[in-house]
Amino acid sequence: MTAILDIDLNAIAANWRTLAATHPGATAGVIKANAYGLGATHVAPKLLAAGCRHFFVAHLSEALAIRNFVPDAMLAVLNGLLAEEVPEYSAHGILPVLGSLPEIALWRAEAQRLEHPLPALLHFDTGISRLGIPPAEFTALRDDPSLLAGITVQFVMTHLVSAEIPHDPINQAQLSRFAAIRAAFPNVPASIANSSGMFLGPEFGLNLTRPGAALYGINPKPGSQNPMQPVVRLSARIMQVQNLAPGGTVGYNGIWKAQRPSRIAVLSVGYADGYLRSLSNTATAMFNGRRIPLVGRVSMDLTTFDITDTPAEVGDMLDLIGPGHDADALAKEAGTNGYEILTSLSRRYQRRYAGLPTS
Repeated sequence: MTAILDIDLNAIAANWRTLAATHPGATAGVIKANAYGLGATHVAPKLLAAGCRHFFVAHLSEALAIRNFVPDAMLAVLNGLLAEEVPEYSAHGILPVLGSLPEIALWRAEAQRLEHPLPALLHFDTGISRLGIPPAEFTALRDDPSLLAGITVQFVMTHLVSAEIPHDPINQAQLSRFAAIRAAFPNVPASIANSSGMFLGPEFGLNLTRPGAALYGINPKPGSQNPMQPVVRLSARIMQVQNLAPGGTVGYNGIWKAQRPSRIAVLSVGYADGYLRSLSNTATAMFNGRRIPLVGRVSMDLTTFDITDTPAEVGDMLDLIGPGHDADALAKEAGTNGYEILTSLSRRYQRRYAGLPTS
């Protein structure tokens, strides 16, 4: 037990309830990338028990892995429809998020083959220029309703470019563009808000919100107090303590040099565990409420921390993510975001879940 990842399912459910209370419409649970690295087969039933009835993943394989855990919920796949996967969608009641006319044609053909309508979501690009029906194809859909023959559109949706920056004018521009799209589907529910989008104002709530990272404790309002409960704690055991004289170096390339007699704690965690190499010489851990600097390079399986000013010894645990130093704080030290920190968490960690069913 060299490193332990504690995951609080109760906190995830509480975060969903907090978010669901902010808007009158439905609130989904985005559980792509194995629920942002935390375990979709544990998270999905917890959210279902909390009242969630709409789920999003990125790939069909992710949907198939959790379908039995959310049997009566809407389960939608964001990353497009492949021809060879079409029968799997219809067989398991999984909804494709259609983002192009060719994808719409594939789903229309499946409805014709089965001789009954099939549900789907339509994803429109309003500025992010990734997946989504582009403006020219929207015009074709608007002008020729037969293109959607046999398809029951459950939601129209789009994705925000810059929701975490409230005053970025692209947010209102996308809302306006999406309003024009919605006018072509007057009786179809709509969705635009991701985690941060839920805090842009009630006009972004629409009929369905799609929080992801906020469920897992990532701050949806960067620069402001985090309204979400913490979900993860990553602790690693001190395996060895090295005593360095002044001038001694630590790790590959000796990028850190002791300026005084120093005690260096060696932890069995490295970039193979998702503890990013960019954290070299920049990260901190916590021990008894005190910040401990990472010194030297992060290597594949080991990291080193300067514990000179603490009483920490072999066998003690340092918190790499936890109280006083959450995933967002670690992300800032790594030059990335909390999303990458969570989705990089290794399966080598011993995982302990709070809030699992007792039966």
